[in-house]
Amino acid sequence: MDKVKHGVIGLGWFGGKHCEVLSEIPNIELHSVCTRTESRLEEVASEFGVKNTYTDYNEMLADPELESVSITTMWDQHAAPAIAALEAGKNVFCEKPMASTREDCEAIVKAANAADGKFMVGHIVRFNPRYAMAKREIAEGKVGKIVSMFARRNIPASVTTEILPKIGPIIGDGVHDMDILLWCSGLTPKTVYARTVDERGLGNPDLGWSMFTMDNGAIAVLENVWYLPDKTAMQIDERMEIIGTEGSVHVQEVAPGFAVCDDEKWTYPDTTYWPTIHGRCGGALRDELRYFADCVQLNEQPSVITPEESMATVIACLAAEESARTGKEVEIEWF
Repeated sequence: MDKVKHGVIGLGWFGGKHCEVLSEIPNIELHSVCTRTESRLEEVASEFGVKNTYTDYNEMLADPELESVSITTMWDQHAAPAIAALEAGKNVFCEKPMASTREDCEAIVKAANAADGKFMVGHIVRFNPRYAMAKREIAEGKVGKIVSMFARRNIPASVTTEILPKIGPIIGDGVHDMDILLWCSGLTPKTVYARTVDERGLGNPDLGWSMFTMDNGAIAVLENVWYLPDKTAMQIDERMEIIGTEGSVHVQEVAPGFAVCDDEKWTYPDTTYWPTIHGRCGGALRDELRYFADCVQLNEQPSVITPEESMATVIACLAAEESARTGKEVEIEWF
């Protein structure tokens, strides 16, 4: 089997997780890695046996052997390497959120639509079978006209201590659920009113609630709390419900059939997104990266999510953050 020669730009925790998963996918060769921190570069290259290392992604993109890249830098540093990679003729998998501003999102979408290479943003929740099945049931008309939507994605405070100086909960996690609600419903948010609470003063609020009015009159609420007690059993308290005039769908990702009790507490380990099974990292992250590699090999543009859909989630969540800052309801400006 021919392998897609793939590189990773940005080697923080999730960049490392990309390397772990990519190194185990049969039709991918982890060809090169890039970060400005030389000690981290050496660490990752040694762990995964990568020969091609770079501290400048422009040098990395100049390699004619390299076919595709993951952009796993911080969200406010996605635009430049993503656009450079597309212009260099590479296929690009960009982690979510697509970018930190509407202008950067628009620039990425423009570059992606003009490029020969494939482009996809890693909205991993679309590869969670529960949400994919929810979309199917709604598409088959099981719920009728949607009137109410709710999504929760809450995580323990200790996990977010180092994250909050860089990104807040509404855009950091709400972007997952806004994407799923738009994907499942086909609706468009028109206005949003949001509130936040900043308890720790780490640069961004500890939690945010956002209420959207959709174009059919339905209400959608996002709950994003990055301040759960550290003894919370689950890594993510994740739930969704969509209610219509004829039925409803409900996703309960909390404690998905597996729990562990030791001498300290109960825990509900992840069995969905990147669980280690038989010594290998599996789950939705592996599925979406394999899907992207398949699209590259088959010369097919990824259809599970479009650049415009990914940009829409950022626009909606940035509007919620603006509402929280101003204390006013915000009308969302679309394309």
